[in-house]
Amino acid sequence: MTARGKTSPRPTDGELEILRVLWEKGPSTVREVHEALEEDRRTGYTTVLKLLQIMTEKGLVRRDERERAHVYEARSPREETERVLVGDLLERAFAGSASALVLRALSSKRATAAELAQIVRRVTGRVQAIDDPIDAVRQACASGRTVVVTGSIFLIGPVRAWLARDILRSS
Repeated sequence: MTARGKTSPRPTDGELEILRVLWEKGPSTVREVHEALEEDRRTGYTTVLKLLQIMTEKGLVRRDERERAHVYEARSPREETERVLVGDLLERAFAGSASALVLRALSSKRATAAELAQIVRRVTGRVQAIDDPIDAVRQACASGRTVVVTGSIFLIGPVRAWLARDILRSS
């Protein structure tokens, strides 16, 4: 929330880059933010300064003016900003369907085994190691459990057609 009680505005792509620096490094001067951004691509110092001034006005960052070099810090934690951005995307692009969002994300970019395990843990509360994927799929079909097999998440039970399609693709 901003000082006026309104929800913080969505940051632009450039503002998100600056917020990532502030979340990673903590409170930083314009020069420190500029140097961090320069590692990835050429960015002008005055551009960074102007963006930080705009972000201060928008309520995205807080400026400490006690020192000669002003220090900026993100007003909201990364998780809160991500939650707002994902919530906005969820409503605008997926009509509020979390499953559609997750399935689209997983089909757009291959997740690592660790990421899949983290997703399954979040959904089911636990992760089970699987030695024989085909046997695990057969057993899980009867019980409706979620199974991670060769880089795909299989939701077993009401979505058996999706499961069968992915098994055929992975073999």
